[in-house]
Amino acid sequence: MMKNITNSQRAEILTEALPYIKRYNKKIVVVKYGGNAMINEELKKAVMGDIVLLSLIGVKVVLVHGGGPEISQMLTRVGKTSEFVGGLRVTDEETAEIVQMVLAGKINKSLVTFLNGIGGKSIGLCGMDGRMIEAEMMDEKLGYVGEITKVRPQPIFDLLEKGYIPVISTLGVGQDGHVYNINADTAAAHIAGSLNAESLISMTDITGVLRNPNDTDSLIPVLTFQDVADLKREGIISGGMIPKVDCCLTALEKGVKKVFIIDGRVPHSILVETLTDEGIGTMFVKE
Repeated sequence: MMKNITNSQRAEILTEALPYIKRYNKKIVVVKYGGNAMINEELKKAVMGDIVLLSLIGVKVVLVHGGGPEISQMLTRVGKTSEFVGGLRVTDEETAEIVQMVLAGKINKSLVTFLNGIGGKSIGLCGMDGRMIEAEMMDEKLGYVGEITKVRPQPIFDLLEKGYIPVISTLGVGQDGHVYNINADTAAAHIAGSLNAESLISMTDITGVLRNPNDTDSLIPVLTFQDVADLKREGIISGGMIPKVDCCLTALEKGVKKVFIIDGRVPHSILVETLTDEGIGTMFVKE
C-alpha cells in the first residue's frame, strides 16, 4: 500500500516512471480489456483508474472490450443456450441482436460512464460506427461470427486528437449492413495495427506464457516469432493459448511495435507493464 512507503520511496517510484512517461507520451496504446478484470469491481476500478492516469500523462489510450460473460447471462435470461466452437460463440440472428445490445449498449456505455466519472474524457464506439470494422461471415457453422476484412481507423484518430479515450465494442458490419460478432482479441490486434500503435496490452486471466503451466515462476518474459513457432512445436503453446498468441503476432505483423499478454487479475497491471522496469506478463516482439 502507498501509505506504508516513505517519501523517498515514492520519489524513487516516480523517478523510475519518468523515462517511460517520456517514451509513451503522445503514443497510441491499445488495451484489450476482458476476463476477470471486467467482472470484479475492485479490478475494474483499478483498470479504469490506470487508463485515466495514462491519458492524463499524455498517452493516447484506446480501450477495446469484449463481454462474453454478460452476453451469456443475457442469453440465459431469454432462454437461449450459449454454444461455442473453437472458442467462438455460435451466433444466430437472435444472438447477434443480443450481442449488439449487450456489447454496444450496456457494457460500452457503462465503461464510458465509469471513465468519465473518475476524471477521464471518453466516448464509446462500436465497429459499426462509420463502418469502422468491416467483416464477412467466417464459417456458416458459426453463423454471424465475423472475420475482419477492413478497419477504418479515422473515427478513432479523430477522438484521440480531441483528447478523448475511445472505448470500442467489438462488433463488425457486413457489406449488407448485417452486424457481426467479432472476437475481442482479433479486433484489438487489427485495430492496434491500423493505428500503428506503440503497443497492444491484452488483459487476460493468465500470468502470461508459461514454460510449465503449473508453475508461475516459469513465465517467459519475451517471445519472438521464432520462439513462438518453437514453443508450438514443443507443445508449450497449445490449446486456448494458440489463438491468443496468434492475435499478438497478427498485431506485430500489422505494425504494432510491442504486444503484451498480462494478468488482468493483478491490480494496476497496466501501470506495472507500461511504467516500470520490471514489467509483468509476456512481451512479444518481431525479433
